[in-house]
Amino acid sequence: MNIAMLLDMAAEGFGERIVIGPERDGHSAARLSELADGGAELIRTAGADALVYLAVNGPAFPVALFAAARAGVPLVPVNYRLGGEQLDALLANHPRALGIAGPSQSEALRRAGLPVRSPQEWLADAAAAAVETKTTEPDNPDAPAVLIYTSGTTSAPKGVVLSHHNLVSYVLGTVEFAAAQAQEAALVSVPPYHIAAVSNVLTNLYAGRRALTLEHFTPDGWLALVREQRVTHAMVVPTMLARIMDGEDLDRSVPSLRALAYGGAKMPVRVIETALGAWPDVDFVNAYGLTETSSTIAVLGPEEHRAAVTSGDPQVRARLGSAGRPVPTIELEIRNPGGDPVAAGEDGQIWVRGEQVSARYAGQGSTVDESGFFHTRDQGFLDADGYLYVRGRLDDTIIRGAENIAPAEIEDVLLRHPEVLDAVVVGVPDEEWGERIEAVVVLRAGGEVDTEQLRDMIRRALRGSKTPDRIACWPELPRTPTGKLLRRDVVAGLTAPEHAQRS
Repeated sequence: MNIAMLLDMAAEGFGERIVIGPERDGHSAARLSELADGGAELIRTAGADALVYLAVNGPAFPVALFAAARAGVPLVPVNYRLGGEQLDALLANHPRALGIAGPSQSEALRRAGLPVRSPQEWLADAAAAAVETKTTEPDNPDAPAVLIYTSGTTSAPKGVVLSHHNLVSYVLGTVEFAAAQAQEAALVSVPPYHIAAVSNVLTNLYAGRRALTLEHFTPDGWLALVREQRVTHAMVVPTMLARIMDGEDLDRSVPSLRALAYGGAKMPVRVIETALGAWPDVDFVNAYGLTETSSTIAVLGPEEHRAAVTSGDPQVRARLGSAGRPVPTIELEIRNPGGDPVAAGEDGQIWVRGEQVSARYAGQGSTVDESGFFHTRDQGFLDADGYLYVRGRLDDTIIRGAENIAPAEIEDVLLRHPEVLDAVVVGVPDEEWGERIEAVVVLRAGGEVDTEQLRDMIRRALRGSKTPDRIACWPELPRTPTGKLLRRDVVAGLTAPEHAQRS
């Protein structure tokens, strides 16, 4: 099944319902279908073999997604925050693409020799081309639907290929068709080059829920839009929720909000506990997934959140720091470095299998093993009740002497301190140990902390070999817009000559 079939179903099932944008001037499912037809015609007329999207999120994005599907070419949403050289390198992979770009990004497409339209021009031209156009999408479920370049937080970005089958399997396995009430609205605050942006277009449309986007996140802007558009469902990354909860003089009233999903990075327990207290009637969902898995593969649901903050059982309370349980369509194993499954409670590497799992990279093909499992390169463990705890990326592991140390374990301790808002632990090259442990913390506004006391706190909670050799205080940590820590930038900052002035 082509993902455009999901749009066909929506147009037939609730065609006049507004599914994209504000209530007053948004697009209905039927209109979205017409625009996708027109966009597909533009792609075919250009002779393009891909549609590059280099702009902020907005109505042009879902039109681009479905137009590409109907034209039988992949959509390639590219990070518009990349530098010129990085953009040029990525765009060189798509010499026959048609481009959509914002004002400050269009020059990169022109340098690559690609025809380019602004989002506004794309919508207008798609509308004009749709007048006499009706297309039938190619029926090749294994064809690429989307190619997403990973954020490259520790290495160069790789192009993840998601097929129509992968994405449709994810939608059919997680959402019931037309399940949303007509008044429901979802707010998505992630950029279009993130897998959550793609998956939310598909799942909200299939459910019949109106989808809104926020171009530039600010806590007060997010809260105001939730109230103004009577948003019932929202998705944020942890840094966004932290800014909403920690911001001063904010009106946090959200009377319409019924459900809030979060993911994309580790959520500090302090932040989610604060949010649960501030919004007791909101259903919180922690969604863990990867680009390679078409989005969510494990979920911690609303009742599990509430039980974690009310239970006196330490094991139940600890689940607030978990990613929940694997979704029914996903098989998940924890394996040791030799590839053998480990017992409950034992750390290892996370492997997954399911129809929504792509594990394909542009130019590399499939990376699944002989049994169809994909190595996520995340570390973690499953407890006796099947809850998944993610320790972090395998690439993030610090090797001090002969000991492997997971930064997340130390970061969790640092985040318990009431003055610490954010924290990261990295390995810094060291002649004696191979790597030494260093940390950076961000403090609350006006907060003060003795870094030696922080080191003592870690030593008491863990042990001496896991205690950072040095802890620096920075005003903020380098993160992607989706909340992922740029650890390589942290290491570069800690090893720069001016580091002594920042610590």
